[in-house]
Amino acid sequence: MNTELIGVIVTFLLTVLLAYPLAKYIAKVFAGERTFTDFMNPMERFIYRISGIDSKKGMNWKEFLTAMLMINMLWLFYAFFLLLNQASLPLNPDGNPNMAPDLSFNTAISFLVNCNLQHYSGEIGLTYFTQLFVITFLQFVSAATGIAAAVALFNGLKHKTTENLGNFWDIFTKSITRILLPVSIVIAVILAFNGSPASYDGKDSIVTLQGDTVAVSRGPAAGMIAIKHLGTNGGGWFGANSAHPLENPTYFTGMLELIAQMIIPIAMLFALGFYIRRKKFAYMIFAVMTIGMLFLIVPTINWEMHGNPEIAKMGIMQATGAMEGKEVRFGPAISGYWSIVTTIISTGSVNSMHDSSMPLSGMMQMLGMLINAFYGGCGVGILNYYIYIIIAVFIGGLMVGRTPEFMGHKVEAREVKIAALVTLLSAFLIKGGTALAAYYFVQHGNADWAVKPSAWLNNPGNHGFSEMFYEFTSSNANNGSGFEGLGDNNIFWNVTTGFVLLLGRFLPIIGPVAIAGLLAKKKYIPESSGTLKVDSATFGILTFAIIIIITALSYFPPLVLGPIAEYLGM
Repeated sequence: MNTELIGVIVTFLLTVLLAYPLAKYIAKVFAGERTFTDFMNPMERFIYRISGIDSKKGMNWKEFLTAMLMINMLWLFYAFFLLLNQASLPLNPDGNPNMAPDLSFNTAISFLVNCNLQHYSGEIGLTYFTQLFVITFLQFVSAATGIAAAVALFNGLKHKTTENLGNFWDIFTKSITRILLPVSIVIAVILAFNGSPASYDGKDSIVTLQGDTVAVSRGPAAGMIAIKHLGTNGGGWFGANSAHPLENPTYFTGMLELIAQMIIPIAMLFALGFYIRRKKFAYMIFAVMTIGMLFLIVPTINWEMHGNPEIAKMGIMQATGAMEGKEVRFGPAISGYWSIVTTIISTGSVNSMHDSSMPLSGMMQMLGMLINAFYGGCGVGILNYYIYIIIAVFIGGLMVGRTPEFMGHKVEAREVKIAALVTLLSAFLIKGGTALAAYYFVQHGNADWAVKPSAWLNNPGNHGFSEMFYEFTSSNANNGSGFEGLGDNNIFWNVTTGFVLLLGRFLPIIGPVAIAGLLAKKKYIPESSGTLKVDSATFGILTFAIIIIITALSYFPPLVLGPIAEYLGM
């Protein structure tokens, strides 16, 4: 077997092997059982005391969401203010300027919602202060917010009848102190010892082999790189992200970063089974998500390793695959794997340029974000999948002629309407945003704007359409990767994607948590011979079919106009 493929297989198997014991630990943390991190109890109690929080008070779904939304609104204003004034703050050895208001608006929202869509170039767009106290801070709290929302869902599924989904502040705090912070420290230490910078020095001047003198940015990057992957954030300390030799020095660190960004989403699936004592149900979800991932990854790796057939027709050797836009230290196989992992996990980090991927590889990356439920981000992957489960339960109930039930609770019109609205909202944001961008590009291509719409696209035609479609897809999926042929640092893209980021993040959290709360307080109905088994292979196949049908019906037209048309034109 090709050694590149062995590297891909080993990376995935290690991820699953490490995720399983982590899942047991996560389930114990949120079940209140004894763990080796109980030494954090005094710090947590201190945080609750100075914040005036009663961590033992249960919350219904409305109280839970209110607490989550209010603190996130506070963080938004905090981040926006610091980015606007970063030049006047300390820890700016390279003298980077303030951010423009529209870019500050977009960046603050982007990192608040765990998207990390970067319309700036990392090392020159931010200071060390804002990298640490805005970007890294938001990467911790946004990941913890997603985990807290998932645990609220777990609590709704665990009890026969309850209105208590847990205490947001307690779950949120423990997500950081017991999971994100300790694991990030381990990853950061490994990265630092393997070449990622961890100092506060400014740019270093080096002489290349060609004799050129270049300034190389540095800074305390290792810690930020650790949480950017562990928290499925993805924003790069450096503009080139994980293709940069200081952000991802070796193949080993590349494997580490791939494992880091997958481990919590997979662990949360297994933790669901341990927490609600339905391991078979969790295994079914894991199987469906893994099969879905393989449907995206296998052809992508194949296309990237074989390269452009038009080049082969010209008699040019292409034994190394499609290497344009790839980092030569890694190769096309692991880059193809990374490109799908980062889009299904909603991390958005890159070790190659997605804009350079083969057309159908780009389509697979888009599908990963359009589905947004094959593992998904920290906690929110399960929430997104839960929407598909509710729709599958509803359709399954209609097929057998019974009132739909899920884990002992009747699924009625209100819950189905919420699930349908969340699904339709994503399609509206993505396709509506793309249509608006395409309209402005055609109608106002030469308008005298700060950045003319004609300068948006470096690639005309179908690929240019894909670049715009990808941008809104990435924003709605809280992913953050991009087809970087798109010139996106201007008022139009900063503002439009900013609103898509907010709606695409919080409505798919509000919807599932609300459904979980509404179902949990209903009277429990014991299972009978006619009850739909939601932990069976049949239900898994039904859910998978629902995912494929909804995605195909919603997004086939724009995919035809973009990557499919580009492929057929090759």
